Amino acid sequence: QVQLVESGGGLVQPGGSLRLSCAASGFDFSTSGMRWYRGAPGKEREWVASISTTGVQQTYVDSVKGRFTISRDNAKQSVYLQMNTLKPEDSAVYYCYVPRFNFWGQGTQVTVSS
Repeated sequence: QVQLVESGGGLVQPGGSLRLSCAASGFDFSTSGMRWYRGAPGKEREWVASISTTGVQQTYVDSVKGRFTISRDNAKQSVYLQMNTLKPEDSAVYYCYVPRFNFWGQGTQVTVSS
């Protein structure tokens, strides 16, 4: 069955960096576009970034452009989110999502605080 397992979240100071990983299994990863979303308490879940099957095309929400980078390794069946220059407003639970199967990972918590 489809599985998505996120990791890499944690507590980081403003201006710091984190790299999130999402390990996929149970489906043909190399033919599936992937997305990252985030959800903060009291806020609607927000789309953050998308990547095409080959990784050539990436799109981002305006608030993270220039700071976050989405990438993938089809051999490792994994998608990543490199987050730099983190801000307190980036604090949220980050979710990996595969639109093809409408399936979400369990999420990983990111907290940006001094």
